Amino acid sequence: MSKITRLFEIVYILLDKQIVTAKELADHFEVSPRTIYRDLDILSEANIPIYTNKGKGGGISLLESYVLNKSLLSEQEQRDILSVLQGMKATHYPEVNRILTKMSGMFGFQQANWIEVDFTHWGDEKQERFQLIKTAILERHRLSFDYYGASSYEKTARVVEPIQLWFKGRTWYLRAYCLDRQAMRVFKLSRMKDLIVLEENCTRSLLATDHVEQEQTGWASQAMVTLKLKINGALLYRIYDEFEEEQVARCEDGSFIATVSYPEDDWVYGYILSFGDMAEVLEPAHIREIIASKLKNMIGRYN
Repeated sequence: MSKITRLFEIVYILLDKQIVTAKELADHFEVSPRTIYRDLDILSEANIPIYTNKGKGGGISLLESYVLNKSLLSEQEQRDILSVLQGMKATHYPEVNRILTKMSGMFGFQQANWIEVDFTHWGDEKQERFQLIKTAILERHRLSFDYYGASSYEKTARVVEPIQLWFKGRTWYLRAYCLDRQAMRVFKLSRMKDLIVLEENCTRSLLATDHVEQEQTGWASQAMVTLKLKINGALLYRIYDEFEEEQVARCEDGSFIATVSYPEDDWVYGYILSFGDMAEVLEPAHIREIIASKLKNMIGRYN
């Protein structure tokens, strides 16, 4: 443990227990009492009001009125910590509410719930899947599930050692070591079915930053296509919701030209069709042809 980490934890212990002996601190940190007394001198020099009482019932304590914001962290840093904790509630991190309450009291602040983060869709019932994956990652257990490929649509049974939940492009993914493929993979949560946390423990010591090789049928291996869409001005709300300002140009007739890049697959065709008759593909030509073909097939079904 680094010295600075030990100094912080000494303060937290004193705030929590009010009074503690040098021997208790030495045993906790596995250092000598002399090292603890040197740490206390450093904290005192930092204007943290530590004092000691000798004799029976004595020990090391902080001034009763002391709160953490007096010295170690600026007021803005304290508020930033509380904001991060509030954001963590979206992941249902264990006991985050208790920690948030404790830190707010430690800093002497009233909780200001100015931010609420919720990654689920309206009416989403998939929170259990998220919880199972999080539990497996934190407790280092393997996962088994059925997975549906991006283009082949074939169902394959997988057993993985989970590394990290990853939120990107409005979608949750799982980074994991796949025992079937003997390589790192990225799995889209929406394509994972019949998820089970296994009793088997993970055997590999892997980091989320390790090399990740995407499924050959996945989005990372697909060619990107740059679309130029002409969108009716009546869909202004979708323009604001789905595109960045630099991706959009307004036309004299009130319509918009959106230029965006996506992986080319069935998703992007469905996305274009979701605009109905309020959008037109201007470029590239082969995408225009694909959309026209799909529309003809749709009309054929209704005829």
